[in-house]
Amino acid sequence: MPYKSKAQEKYFNANRKKLEKQGVNVNHWNEESKGLKLPKKVKKVK
Repeated sequence: MPYKSKAQEKYFNANRKKLEKQGVNVNHWNEESKGLKLPKKVKKVK
């Protein structure tokens, strides 16, 4: 699953150890998002 924004990508890579302990494969997310144009942030929908 690709990232939705640059902010999400930064969070995942900054907290790699914590997320990988939870079973998230950050390298997979990086590969899926490679070459995509991502917005800086995505607005939350309530």
